[in-house]
Amino acid sequence: MAHLLSEAEKTKVSDAIKAVERNTSGELVTVIAPACDDYFFIPTLWAALIALAVPGAVLLGNMWVDYAWLYSIQVVVFFALAALFRIPMIKMRLVPKAIQRQRAGRVALEQFFSQNLHHTRDRTGILIFVAVAENTVEIIADKGINDVVPEDAWEKIVADFVLSVKQEKYAEGFIVAIDQCGQVLQKHFPARRENPDELPNHLVELS
Repeated sequence: MAHLLSEAEKTKVSDAIKAVERNTSGELVTVIAPACDDYFFIPTLWAALIALAVPGAVLLGNMWVDYAWLYSIQVVVFFALAALFRIPMIKMRLVPKAIQRQRAGRVALEQFFSQNLHHTRDRTGILIFVAVAENTVEIIADKGINDVVPEDAWEKIVADFVLSVKQEKYAEGFIVAIDQCGQVLQKHFPARRENPDELPNHLVELS
């Protein structure tokens, strides 16, 4: 599987996290996913609907076709479109944005818990999650942060990162977002004398 970031880029992301965490008691975790779902059913449904419309198109065109041939044409159309709609660029255009955001949000929440962000001492974990195919960025903060930081504090960070994702500048987007999140965390959760590194700093790349 081709990686979205090179090892050198992953190291830069890791270094950015370490630099931020030296100045805050918060903990940052970064995760990137090529896609949050296979999205098999929606493109397949589109192929089936178009194939089912073939007889109507034939009738409207006043064309005579033997029923056996018509059925064969439907089958060919269905399988041809089903294969065509599996091409990622086409597939993602067929999946409603609302569903893409829903899937990305679900995977981001799963990663929040699987990366143990809810187990930090002061509940000050924060996840920066990127779904590439969906062009979606999610920032999820734990209760300790949400109690004092307004939710809209992350909106501009997310918006800027989405632009970087669309330009395939993943490492650059992560580094900027990490720095911006760090500024928010440092303001509300400055580093203490004892400031243990509770969570891994490396970028998690899902397959």
